[in-house]
Amino acid sequence: MLDKIVLTFQIGLALVGAYQLFLTFFGWYRPRNKQKFAPQKSFAVLVAAHNEEQVVGALIENLKALDYPKELYDIFVICDNCTDNTAEITRSHGVYAMERHNPNLRGKGYAIEWMLKELWKRERQYDAVVMFDADNLASPDYLLHMNNDLCTGSRVIQAYLDSKNPNDSWVTGSYAISYYFANRFWQMPRTNLGLANYLGGTGMCFESKLLKQIGWGATSLVEDLEFSMRCIKMGIRPTYNYEAIVYDEKPLTFKASAKQRLRWMQGHFDVAKRYFFPLLWQGIKEGSWTKIDAAVYSANVYNFFFGAIISVLLWIKSVTPGWAGTPMLADINPIFFNSVSIAIYVLLPLSMLIEKAPRKVYKYLILYPVFMLSWWPITFYAFFTQNNKQWSHTEHTRVIRLDEMKSKQVS
Repeated sequence: MLDKIVLTFQIGLALVGAYQLFLTFFGWYRPRNKQKFAPQKSFAVLVAAHNEEQVVGALIENLKALDYPKELYDIFVICDNCTDNTAEITRSHGVYAMERHNPNLRGKGYAIEWMLKELWKRERQYDAVVMFDADNLASPDYLLHMNNDLCTGSRVIQAYLDSKNPNDSWVTGSYAISYYFANRFWQMPRTNLGLANYLGGTGMCFESKLLKQIGWGATSLVEDLEFSMRCIKMGIRPTYNYEAIVYDEKPLTFKASAKQRLRWMQGHFDVAKRYFFPLLWQGIKEGSWTKIDAAVYSANVYNFFFGAIISVLLWIKSVTPGWAGTPMLADINPIFFNSVSIAIYVLLPLSMLIEKAPRKVYKYLILYPVFMLSWWPITFYAFFTQNNKQWSHTEHTRVIRLDEMKSKQVS
């Protein structure tokens, strides 16, 4: 009985891996000649900030210099439970500092929900709302691309996410590699196939009418994934803009990275628990590939969890003679198993090549398997602590501006 259960899990994980590999074939090309419109949409630019005095000034300078009519957008920094000078620095740059103090409801999701309620009370209303984290930088044409997509009917848009500091350490380099792969072989295939894309936590744009209609309501530890699933469940398809680039700063140390990823995994378990079966049943009932794909995507955290268990069993089998009779997919169909496994790893450097990653980042491919293996204990711990709703803040200790970052990439 145990042998059959183990084999069933192996087959299920292999099929999910094969499906993800199938999708990557539709990520080799990207649409060209997108329709362009004159700037006409107005934007409320929201910046989520908790004790971000080190970096918020650089982002405000970056946003104020966007290539978009200044009368068509306003910048609001959500100073969420700040105990430093974030609000003072924000005001010194001439933009709105929205101070929130609620020690009981902590986290980005709650801060956004509060800010939207405050926004709707204001005399001036906006066509759309865009959201950044305080450590981000945006490409100068970001709002132009959001304007184009809104004019063509998109209601929820995710920008291209790039790394702001890929060469700081092997940890930031590993994050950058994951970004290149996700942009090219997760987001782009879904764009080309007309499936739903997924929000990445920053660089997001929302039609105001939609937010007023359905509310925010995403207060889990992964508010981006939660809102994505809410939209898809209601038949709203988030889209992806490859040209609008947002640069995100990643943790320098493994310890800080593990803390951040633990929060992500805890939130992912929560979202999968609430959305996997409803989306799957809806997808089957309606014949909607989009909803079935979203259900599979929401369950990726369980793929990590069970994949780790199966991998450990494979290792135990290889060194334990008594396990020789346990059926393993790698033994039953080694060609299929090895082809899927090798193809996924080969796609990593290919995605970097296509995305024109800086040459220095390639060296981090050596340690990337270590980064990936570290997800296993993190995911295990997250599984048993998934009821934790405590938000963990990633600290930033230096300033990186767009011109400085670009000059480093060129060099």
